Amino acid sequence: MEVGSSSSNFKLYDQFELLEYEDRLVFKSPESPDQGFSICRRQGNIEPLSDESSSGKPSKTSTIYGVAGTIRLLAGTYVLVITSRKEVGSFLGFPVYRVESMKFLACNEALRFSNSQEQRDEAYFMSLLKTVEATPGLYYSYETDITVNLQRRCKLMEAWTSKPLWKQADPRFVWNKHLLEELIEYKLDRFIIPLLQGNILKLLLYHAFEPICIFQVTQLKLKSSPATFTLLSRRCTRRLGTRMWRRGANLEGDTANFIETEQLLELEGFRCSSLQIRGSIPLLWEQIVDLSYKPQLRIIQHEQTPQVVERHFNDLYQRYGETIAVDLTDKHGDEGQLSAAYAEEMQKLPNVRYVSFDFHHVCGSSNFANLQVLYDKISEVFEKQGYFLIDKDGKILEEQKGIIRSNCIDCLDRTNVTQSYLAQKTLDIQLQRLGVFTSTEYISMFPEDYMKFRTLWAEQGDEISLEYAGTHALKGDLVRYGKQTVAGFIKDGMSALSRYYMNNFHDGIRQDALDLVSGRYTVSKSNPSPFQLNSFESFSYLPVASALLIGGLTLTTFSLQQAARNAQHYVSSVVWAGVTAGAMALVKANGRQFCSRPRLCRLL
Repeated sequence: MEVGSSSSNFKLYDQFELLEYEDRLVFKSPESPDQGFSICRRQGNIEPLSDESSSGKPSKTSTIYGVAGTIRLLAGTYVLVITSRKEVGSFLGFPVYRVESMKFLACNEALRFSNSQEQRDEAYFMSLLKTVEATPGLYYSYETDITVNLQRRCKLMEAWTSKPLWKQADPRFVWNKHLLEELIEYKLDRFIIPLLQGNILKLLLYHAFEPICIFQVTQLKLKSSPATFTLLSRRCTRRLGTRMWRRGANLEGDTANFIETEQLLELEGFRCSSLQIRGSIPLLWEQIVDLSYKPQLRIIQHEQTPQVVERHFNDLYQRYGETIAVDLTDKHGDEGQLSAAYAEEMQKLPNVRYVSFDFHHVCGSSNFANLQVLYDKISEVFEKQGYFLIDKDGKILEEQKGIIRSNCIDCLDRTNVTQSYLAQKTLDIQLQRLGVFTSTEYISMFPEDYMKFRTLWAEQGDEISLEYAGTHALKGDLVRYGKQTVAGFIKDGMSALSRYYMNNFHDGIRQDALDLVSGRYTVSKSNPSPFQLNSFESFSYLPVASALLIGGLTLTTFSLQQAARNAQHYVSSVVWAGVTAGAMALVKANGRQFCSRPRLCRLL
């Protein structure tokens, strides 16, 4: 089917007028003033636009750029609107935007009739909505679906693009799928914006220096052939969560941090697409934060583990074809035990090839080129899997027949380095196929172009890491430069410390926010308060414990200094040292209780 612009494409309203009245919110399209809807601020009911709903003088009028959905809490409905956007380029000829800011508007007049427990619960739920408003990496288009990869897109019928965008979208990658349910129920198709969380980066491979505004203004002098290169990552929402609170798989076989990455090359009317995927090891396992730098991994023994692994890879086979599972974890310690359990389960799946590659052992911290060892193991099958290619008339010339699934523990740093290496191999093959390179030429032979290609992959790794771990990716220098630099070492150290802080003291709240917005937790007055059932108050004792530790260390040091002049201070030194040691032992023994924990849902 046609993949470029078409007059038959379904198009959303790209701007709205928001009228705020005391008893209702009204959303209108400036280009079609008779099209819109209102939401009652008392009951939260949605109604089509009418003369009555638009009558009177609003207390406030503003411009918004989309309605991302609604959610019902204890006291009423909250509407998520896009208040700021930025056009970041185009996808297959259609403008693409990144959400710059969002805001929840309250329709919660019933709050004043709630009891004290409900008001406390609602206050916490509202704080979670504030966390949701700051969600990074959300993209959308008013004119096309960006959740479906090019190969699948080209195999769909022409009439597909005339459907509402929410019907075109791959539900796995619609970040606000749960929030859209009420708008879908009321058939507000031209107001329903599917949001994709992930990353979209684009650069231009060009032979001249003309100013061109694209995803990122980057120009490459790739011989004499102008081309565009797009990197698009799509995050799956089936097991949405944060680094430490969403590990492994659930019983349905959905894995944490599952991301489909599509590398697009557009050259002289030809379009090439290659896909890779990443996802947490598809076993049942956890790694609960406990104030230690590297919490212990624990494999959850469950009778359904073989079925979980089988469900996961069956789903991949149906969507992508033959799968090569590349496991980049260490082969010793906790990681080694998890890797061994993974390898054991993979032996039961005859149609999936499992490849174990100890990244840290083979590549260390600076030997990016040693990934050739991995490539040599999989090159024959990797090249046979191929890539997708169409000509300017939309004729399919090549198809991708399988996929590489990579994982480490987090599916961030080691995985991103490995995927960028395989992407480079694919790009070389594609440029040779299209006649830009000879059979002996590679992107690495063009230093300026090669640096910009690798920078794009490094930036993609940073954004994916921000969404899952809350910090930039580690090992970014391996992607950018092929080796570790001093500046990169320092940056990695800072990011590691930031991850420690986020994982231990903030991610419980972030996980609750994601469980709420994704519909994994449903708010209902008929259910008991989750905050009465869960003993989460121990987190509030952390400042007290910290004060005891710092105070004890300070007083111990002061007493020791005084003891040099007065022997009586030795006793107080011993006392304060004992208090400090006791506080440290208490914190260590109850480390999990001092960390920020999710309050709404269980791990699985």
